[in-house]
Amino acid sequence: MLREIAVKNAKPERKAYRLFDERGLYLEVSPKGSKYWRFKYRFAGKEKRLAFGVYPDVGLADARKKREAARNELAAGKDPGSLKREAKRLNLLNSENTFEVIAREWYEKRKHEWVTNYSEKMIVRLEAHIFPRLGNRPIADIRAPELLSVLRVVEGSGALDLTRRLKQTCAQIFMYAIATGRAERNPVPDIQGALKTPVQKNRAYLKPEELPDYLKKLEAYDGDKQTQLALKLLLLTFVRTTELRAASWSEINFDAAEWRIPAERMKMKEQHIVPLSKQAIAVLQEQQKHSGNRQYIFPNRQNPRAYMSENTMLFGLYRMGYHSKATGHGFRSSASTVLNENGFLADVIERQLAHGERDKVRAAYNHAQYLSERRKMMQWWADYLDAVAKKAPK
Repeated sequence: MLREIAVKNAKPERKAYRLFDERGLYLEVSPKGSKYWRFKYRFAGKEKRLAFGVYPDVGLADARKKREAARNELAAGKDPGSLKREAKRLNLLNSENTFEVIAREWYEKRKHEWVTNYSEKMIVRLEAHIFPRLGNRPIADIRAPELLSVLRVVEGSGALDLTRRLKQTCAQIFMYAIATGRAERNPVPDIQGALKTPVQKNRAYLKPEELPDYLKKLEAYDGDKQTQLALKLLLLTFVRTTELRAASWSEINFDAAEWRIPAERMKMKEQHIVPLSKQAIAVLQEQQKHSGNRQYIFPNRQNPRAYMSENTMLFGLYRMGYHSKATGHGFRSSASTVLNENGFLADVIERQLAHGERDKVRAAYNHAQYLSERRKMMQWWADYLDAVAKKAPK
């Protein structure tokens, strides 16, 4: 049986040698002076050895504890060497399967489905709020309380909608980890009801009775002419603001009176056809005088090679006195309200709004659906706006 002083004073010799303790534990001293703890045992009729570390990092008492733990595993019919190798494998696997590694992998698999602006916001949110606290954690080890504590930091800042979005994103990442065999369960359902629910507010939009005054103010707009034309076209086509801002002249077919927005620019990644009314064509022809030699219909004033900035139209609305009363996106609600009230088919309206088709196979063949009805509807809408404008108080 070894003593600590004997282990400490063991000197290297020309060949490696062993100092035996008891019950299979021994110290191996190398010619260079390194001292290794080893445990010799038999399992399934075969002699095996297990490394317990290097002295003095692992002292005699610690080596004996490791030996007793190994003997307990043997008594239970388990091979301590195999268990150690499996634990090492799992540690390596966990280091490769951290939340951040899997989240970025999931993001790369999905980002082609999203428009660039949404895609960029998605990864920025994760990098700012989730990765600093959960990024290095093995995803299989993350439990509901840990995830909840991270989300509550965001909740505590008052950003309730962001908290909800992050929770939804985390749920998708966990489900991806489960599908790829790197996690067994999704902890997000376990925190249901533990976070404040944001009060959903509809985007500010103009009611039908508010349109006459708005159109009068738009016609008298004293700001940048391009901003005025962009706001006119946005109301006439009721596309999303990102779809209008990044529109290229190559997407416009004046002969067919159509604007075809490519799938990669659409929220649902499906090509979208916008029938152009006579009034919309007139707006585009006027804008041609300002930007006809550019790639984008509404180029950025600071950098003409880029397209109109995100806030240009919003600030235009502010200039007209519509702060908190209307948004560019709100024109979609205005159009939908009027068109539904005037008897247009809901399916036709929804198709023109480019709302997502749940059946993606069907959606692939759907971009031209109801096109004839939509042409009539878009011209009716433009004529309606002309008629409404005449009702504005003088």
